[in-house]
Amino acid sequence: MENIRLRALGPGDTEMIGLVAEWYNEEWNLPLQKTRENLLTVCSGESQFQAVLTVGGRPVATGGVYHHVGLCDRVPRFRQYRHWLAMVYTVPMFRKKGYGAHLCRYLQDLSKEKGIGSLYLFTDSAERLYTRLGWDVMERLETGGRDLAVMHLALAGKPLSDNGCACL
Repeated sequence: MENIRLRALGPGDTEMIGLVAEWYNEEWNLPLQKTRENLLTVCSGESQFQAVLTVGGRPVATGGVYHHVGLCDRVPRFRQYRHWLAMVYTVPMFRKKGYGAHLCRYLQDLSKEKGIGSLYLFTDSAERLYTRLGWDVMERLETGGRDLAVMHLALAGKPLSDNGCACL
């Protein structure tokens, strides 16, 4: 993978936050203004964050670590978990090239650097990817017409990955 850069977004990255909101709107039909506001809040926090991966200066993937995800509304017992890796998105023409995995490793490493001991996620489509990245299935459940794997990754004591990129 050539000329890859990864970085966490800050509250001043309004143009990139707008682009991410557009991606989320196109992929999951999330409302633009509310998504922009949520991303701004996430990018202003210490233990929540959004990252972007660029290739040759072109943004191609994003994802974040959040305190709250929609699953917590549908299954309240999951509210006890504070750090969720979520909203991992890759531009369609760049999928199946390893960029999503690269981004997830970066988010995992950044979480560890920030002192986060565990991450959680849920997926109905990428369980194999997350298993390859060291995640374990905690539980399987059906909600909202989807069969989900709820997964956990313990970060304490886990060495930071050598992701071989020029990270900003």
